[in-house]
Amino acid sequence: MKSFMPPKRTLMGPGPSDVHDRILAAMARPTLGHLDPAFQTMMEEIKEGLRALFGTTNALTFPVSAPGSAGMETCFVNLVEEGDTVVVVKNGVFGERMRENVVRAGGTAVMVDVEWGKAPDVDEVDRVLAEHPQAGILAFVHAETSTGVRADAEALCAIAKKHDCLTIMDAVTSVGGIPVEIDRWGVDAVYTGSQKCLSCTPGLSPVSFSEAALERVRERTTPVASWFLDLSLVMAYWDGTGGRSYHHTAPVNPLYGLHEALVMIFEEGLEASYARHAKMHKALATGLESMGITFVVDADHRLPQLNAVRVPEGVDEASVRKHLLEAYDLEIGAGLGPLAGKIWRIGLMGTSARQENVELCITALADGLNRHQKNVDGEKALVAARAVLAA
Repeated sequence: MKSFMPPKRTLMGPGPSDVHDRILAAMARPTLGHLDPAFQTMMEEIKEGLRALFGTTNALTFPVSAPGSAGMETCFVNLVEEGDTVVVVKNGVFGERMRENVVRAGGTAVMVDVEWGKAPDVDEVDRVLAEHPQAGILAFVHAETSTGVRADAEALCAIAKKHDCLTIMDAVTSVGGIPVEIDRWGVDAVYTGSQKCLSCTPGLSPVSFSEAALERVRERTTPVASWFLDLSLVMAYWDGTGGRSYHHTAPVNPLYGLHEALVMIFEEGLEASYARHAKMHKALATGLESMGITFVVDADHRLPQLNAVRVPEGVDEASVRKHLLEAYDLEIGAGLGPLAGKIWRIGLMGTSARQENVELCITALADGLNRHQKNVDGEKALVAARAVLAA
């Protein structure tokens, strides 16, 4: 074996996003023991930063030592017991993964199926909850990565409270890119990932639980099925008030990276980060639309950080993506499920949401399309995008 030297890519797919050099440098700092007092001080700072990021005062807010899917499982495996009914809103891949988590935890999932590319209908969710009064949880995806749709989280939480349900929200793609206000909205359990709009490396999943959610955990009549993700055990390590006890060896250096990512986003300011993501999206959309490329999602429900666009008719989407990777070292994503082969997913997340990436993507796509007998004017698209960026 020889040392692995990865190629330098520009990451504009659905995740991970480009990792800033400051974060990579932070992760290269000397490793400490996971019970070292200096490391524990940093752990407390991470928890405070995550509370500010989520818009919460929840005491139980910490990063799970695993990627976003483990954050999802942490929420479901702790809050769902055998026989529980959970209403799950599904408008893409990750609503289906929520359903699988409910079933594996022994619960019954009642689905609210939504057309891919559409936002959940709050009235339909209200109707389904009314038809299933035994349901105790409503689960939904705030920012559906497979389609680029933003759900009305505040309205969905209000409907859940009306029916005396807790809420579980997937915020993997939303946190840092668009506003997330879990206390104001009334979200009871939320999870995100380190590798999207935070521009950290993959492998950590920040979560937060309301007091109502914790009360449900305390009232469980059966043990949590997962030892590693059992909140009552893992918080003995993350709770700094009464002395930490060993639970697992934390990923020390990746946590350095998350800490630096939080430092950076608060240096910029959350509102400034949201504005940057919105402006880069507008510039990219203007450029792509000038080339005749259309979006899957209506503007009112479109995510700025995840752009789902239709592949022009007659174009081999995989061949274009391959050309972008080989000729420009640029990664964009393919469609999933019923959208496979029909769309591209272009990420503008965290460090990837910057002017040079917007211009590179427009230039590369124009070249790729022209090479596949789809004539477009890349220079005109760049001029249109730059006009937005200069505004």
